[in-house]
Amino acid sequence: MKITFKNDAKGIKEALFVSVGSENKDEIIKENGVKTLYLKCEEVEKMNLRKLFLLVRKMVFLAKSVKAEKLVFNFNDFSTRGGPSSGWKFGKLTDSELAEIIGSQLDFANYEFVEYKTPLKEGFSFIKEVCILGTDSKIQKAILKGHAIAEEINKTRSLSNTPGGDMTPSILARKAVEAMKNLPVKVKVLGEKEMQKENMQAILAVGKGSDEESKFIIMEYMEGKKGEKPIVLVGKGVTFDTGGINLKPSSGLLGMNMDMSGGASVIHTVALVAKMKLKINVIGLIPSVENMASGKSYRPGDVIRSMSGQTIEVLNTDAEGRVILADALTYAQKYNPELVVDIATLTGAACVALGERASAIFTNDDDLSKTLEQIGERTGDYLWRLPMWEEYENEIKGSLGDWTNIHNKDSRYGGAIYGAIFLYQFIKGKAGGGKGPRWAHLDIAPRMTAMAGEYLATGALGTPVGLLYKMIEEYKK
Repeated sequence: MKITFKNDAKGIKEALFVSVGSENKDEIIKENGVKTLYLKCEEVEKMNLRKLFLLVRKMVFLAKSVKAEKLVFNFNDFSTRGGPSSGWKFGKLTDSELAEIIGSQLDFANYEFVEYKTPLKEGFSFIKEVCILGTDSKIQKAILKGHAIAEEINKTRSLSNTPGGDMTPSILARKAVEAMKNLPVKVKVLGEKEMQKENMQAILAVGKGSDEESKFIIMEYMEGKKGEKPIVLVGKGVTFDTGGINLKPSSGLLGMNMDMSGGASVIHTVALVAKMKLKINVIGLIPSVENMASGKSYRPGDVIRSMSGQTIEVLNTDAEGRVILADALTYAQKYNPELVVDIATLTGAACVALGERASAIFTNDDDLSKTLEQIGERTGDYLWRLPMWEEYENEIKGSLGDWTNIHNKDSRYGGAIYGAIFLYQFIKGKAGGGKGPRWAHLDIAPRMTAMAGEYLATGALGTPVGLLYKMIEEYKK
């Protein structure tokens, strides 16, 4: 999508013009040779930032539905400058911050994964150009920044949407290298021999059942002050999850190519930070495996000695994400990090708890949780905090090993919490007793894919690239 700016609509031809109003009916009318989309918005007293996201997406969605290729609207119609009756209020957001949001949502709504579709004669329906009126240089810069953020989010979506047969750990590693091309990011990929030397037995155990070699992807962006502690992002990179020996039912297998969505988000967050030339140190780590059922698979009842030295008693091979993240969180501490955030489509239990509208956040750091929740409201990556009381640790204490990878009585309750409590044992210090860095776990399973009514293409959402980028951008301010 190309974004252009003009002072007025003079001379613009063959475009769909937009008029915003609470009395409109979401209809497109052609008058005197000019097509106008009369976009319905909420009344002033009902309008909020969440509804603004949907309004911008709906505009693009309706334009695409009539195969419009050029869209023209006035920025003031979507801002506190003049959004219907100039009565809209979006908290303390400036017009520049709103412009960035609008710029990101345009591309977000225009995206569709068509790489495997045969084009129709008339081609696919995409908006090729958006012309925005009523802007100054500051607003234009913010819109283009939002546009750049959305480009990386959409690249994340494409990685996640790629079928599992075309997205193995080796291919994901190659995609990470490609994403960092011409950027000041050092990429290193550990194979199974290198992981063996690092004692990453947890990652290796999960990947044993596959013919595809497991990989550990390391991305280092060190443009901050020398000696400054980095922010480390850790993304789950299970490129296909069958459940292993605890095989998923048929209905649970579709979509498991997207079980590497956390890893994809880390790749393109690091790329975005580098493209925006932020003066900060950021590390991206992705343990990448296929969780396959075969004669070589790790088994229920196995006990694995992780990189930390702690042992993991495997009660269910379908709780594999937390097992590979255990080693990754241990590795993260090599960098003496300021902050570690892990991102994973970890549990269906998070979906049961929260539905499909918010990811779960787990942390013992109240300030960090509050900050991430507030940023999520501004980026659309909504978060809801769930508890991490120490009492929960009793339910993952093993009989054969130190920790069980699910509830030690195989309870069907609280699965998202037990996943987070398990991960915590590998970030709070060796043997779970020492002080670790600031840490948060984001279970993004609820926001892995778009849901009806969001005016977005089906498939992966690219969660939470926008949130992670803004967190990093604002961390040292």
